Amino acid sequence: MDLKQFISQSASQIEPDLISIFNQKVSGIEGLIPLTLGEPDFNTPTHIKEAAIQAIEQNESHYTNPRGLMEFRTAAANYVHDKYDVSYDPATEVLATSGVSEALLTTFLAILNAGDEVIIPTPAFPVYEGVVKIPGGKPVFVDTSDDNFKLTPDKLEQTLKAHSHVKALILNYPNNPTGATYDQSELSALADVIKQHDILLISDEIYSELTYGGAHFSIAKLLPEQTIMYNGLSKSHAMTGWRVGVVFAKPAILNEIFKMHVFASFSVNTIAQYAAIEAFNNGRDDAAPMKDIYKQRRDIVVAGLNEVGIATPNPSGAFYIFATIPDTFNGDSMQFCLDLAQQAKVGVVPGVGFGPGGERSFRLSYAASTEDLKEAVSRIQKFMKNIK
Repeated sequence: MDLKQFISQSASQIEPDLISIFNQKVSGIEGLIPLTLGEPDFNTPTHIKEAAIQAIEQNESHYTNPRGLMEFRTAAANYVHDKYDVSYDPATEVLATSGVSEALLTTFLAILNAGDEVIIPTPAFPVYEGVVKIPGGKPVFVDTSDDNFKLTPDKLEQTLKAHSHVKALILNYPNNPTGATYDQSELSALADVIKQHDILLISDEIYSELTYGGAHFSIAKLLPEQTIMYNGLSKSHAMTGWRVGVVFAKPAILNEIFKMHVFASFSVNTIAQYAAIEAFNNGRDDAAPMKDIYKQRRDIVVAGLNEVGIATPNPSGAFYIFATIPDTFNGDSMQFCLDLAQQAKVGVVPGVGFGPGGERSFRLSYAASTEDLKEAVSRIQKFMKNIK
């Protein structure tokens, strides 16, 4: 029996996430310094872990309201209000999800019909393409590599004119993989275009606390009716494994996302919710010392890469560098990253995995120890000198 006959067309047409595939491919190399995954090397702050321990000891081990504990939703709403000046009703406009990954999938299951189009500025996090395709949606990629990795109002308007079935736009900032972000004036210009069209804005702001040089501004403040905003604690509080995300949206949209969420996971891990309550209420500045160290690491890596002709824009947020492979290397981004892993024992992700504008580039995560990053830069420099 050919078991492949039982696989759905939508599943068979979706490529596996290249980040995970490539990480698995090189992870067995002895002595490798892995800079492939967006995984903070910090520990979850102690006061948050203590809140989780207390919840366990108090036997908080049962299902919660599928929307999330009311205390959780209130804490999350207060957090984004005080941080970013956006207002949401905890009872009707906030939903706890198992990370932003679940938020993405349940959102698109809720809003897309077969054939609906979703604009994805690229280079982009590969998961976006998959979650659009699963319900039968069609990604519309917009290459931003010639515009400092930012979507411009003109390019957005041109894309909307060329595509008549656009249901939504995904905006991720600070961006994975490029580290680019938008200031208030840039977001205002994009909002002016968006408000002229009947589309939804999916604003993935999971890296909002990791911005360098200026405060994060949420576009949800400008487009409260049209925006579905995501946030969480994975990156800001080193809580990737706790799997806590939050969706903020108007009730007419959130109620439909909630339906999908119940089928996907019912409710978020109860202990993790209690930890998140502590983080939102009493850990609002927990990211600050981490951000200072990330900035120092960013500067070390950028300077080291530039020394050997690997050009990279200085990232303004998140903890990634999206660097250009020099013309002296005769091969594509996949070959470059394989050679770098095998010969220099440094793991980075091929840019081809991030969509149009990604080829001839690679993503390096500087969410690793400063010692490892310095050694990785030294190895990359030696590698580049050997190929000239």
